[in-house]
Amino acid sequence: MVREWDPRTASSDEIASLLDTLNAVLAADLPQDPPWRESSLREYLCEVMPGERRISWVAQDGSAAEPGRILGQVHVLLLGDIGVLEVLVHPSARRTGLGRDLVLLAARRVYQEGFRSIGVEVVGDTPAVGFYESLGFTREYVETRSVLDLGAVDWPALAEMATGVGAGYHLEFCPGGPPDDVIEAYARAKAEVRDVDDGELRPSSYDPQRLRDSLDTLHRRGMKPYIVLAIHEQTGEVAGLTEVVVPAQHPTRADQYDTIVAQSHRGYGIDRAIKARMLLELRSAEPELAEVQTWNAQANEAMLKVNAELGYRPDRDWCEYSVDVAELVHRVDSSR
Repeated sequence: MVREWDPRTASSDEIASLLDTLNAVLAADLPQDPPWRESSLREYLCEVMPGERRISWVAQDGSAAEPGRILGQVHVLLLGDIGVLEVLVHPSARRTGLGRDLVLLAARRVYQEGFRSIGVEVVGDTPAVGFYESLGFTREYVETRSVLDLGAVDWPALAEMATGVGAGYHLEFCPGGPPDDVIEAYARAKAEVRDVDDGELRPSSYDPQRLRDSLDTLHRRGMKPYIVLAIHEQTGEVAGLTEVVVPAQHPTRADQYDTIVAQSHRGYGIDRAIKARMLLELRSAEPELAEVQTWNAQANEAMLKVNAELGYRPDRDWCEYSVDVAELVHRVDSSR
């Protein structure tokens, strides 16, 4: 049984069943990743940025009268001019056609909503690669995910790196997000240095109000942001910044978001210093934290070098795929 599903009104049993399926998928495809927890999972599934919408469906065994466990779930996030897809199918229900049915269901809605393309993040070396390519999705962009084991960090060496910033700069640690009085300078720094290879499925916030909305959304989703700023003392400008988010859903592994150094402030060791300072602060702020994961464009050799110096190790390719919605619906319908 497949039906449209709203996590806001879903029962606690349904949330728990979805969590079981999510962790079964992780155990099969990404066995080194920590399992997710139910803490703030409902909020994680519900909350979106202003102007965005998320539509979800679940597949359950049983009947409409007596629905059972959730075997699959699909949601599509409608943002900008694209629908971003995410599909989960329990390993026990794979190769049954359920995944294709869920994709087709979401694609039809995206088409009805007037969107022309669908994007999806696909983890390298998992069955999802062949699945989406068989549906006509095309690979558009590849990042490398790297993971840092905090248990293997040389903390004295890291402390030395954190003090290796050039004269005329100081670092500030901002748990919860940047203070409001630096939001505009913070947004300017992000707007100035846009990585031309950035994918479009996880857009950064370069506008001050969108940045505020993004921080508010993170908090509502149970995801605590931490920021380290490099401030240019002569001008008070934000010369560099790095962002880490610790999700309540998997608090033992944090997500590194943007790390940016303004063009005119490069060459002073800011990138390595702010990331090292972040790790030192997280050690005391989040004692449960065991790992930090980060994603970088493969062409971003400078940041990959900094990550290697800090102890990050490459883990997986993370790929963005896209497809024309009308072509996808026609292709799947024709193959049924």
